[in-house]
Amino acid sequence: MRYNKIRKMDISNGPGIRISIFVQGCTFNCKNCFNPETHDFNSGEKFTKDTINSILELCSKEYISGLSILGGEPLHPKNIQEVTLLAKEFKQKYPNKTLWVWSGFEFEMLKNKEILNYIDVLVDGQYVDDLHNPKLKWCGSSNQRVIDVIKSLKNDKIILLEE
Repeated sequence: MRYNKIRKMDISNGPGIRISIFVQGCTFNCKNCFNPETHDFNSGEKFTKDTINSILELCSKEYISGLSILGGEPLHPKNIQEVTLLAKEFKQKYPNKTLWVWSGFEFEMLKNKEILNYIDVLVDGQYVDDLHNPKLKWCGSSNQRVIDVIKSLKNDKIILLEE
């Protein structure tokens, strides 16, 4: 897997001050995607164990609320294994910090994936330019959902995040 960038102090991708990693590679190619530079699986930097360690170290600061994983497409088959490893190590080390993930894949398609065991909030669904709504807090188009994964798994139905 490769990644495009790591933001060390991000206030736009989840609540509070967060660390964000933008994974490289996406096949959805949504019209007017806000991150088209992340579509090529061969661009960016190589994701390694050192990358994970660096992210975990950045997350150690008390003022960091959590980790956000975006893309590209973090849950694409070419990326999901490494993203799951990062998510697992993050939640083991920081169980009281939140993990947010953005994916074009819908929750229903991910139900049997290990990664859901570590995600607190999933913003799912592909961006649809015709449904763009700048008033939405954590997503770009009205078809996307901000899902409370823990409650959804517990209740076996999708429960949207309450703000």
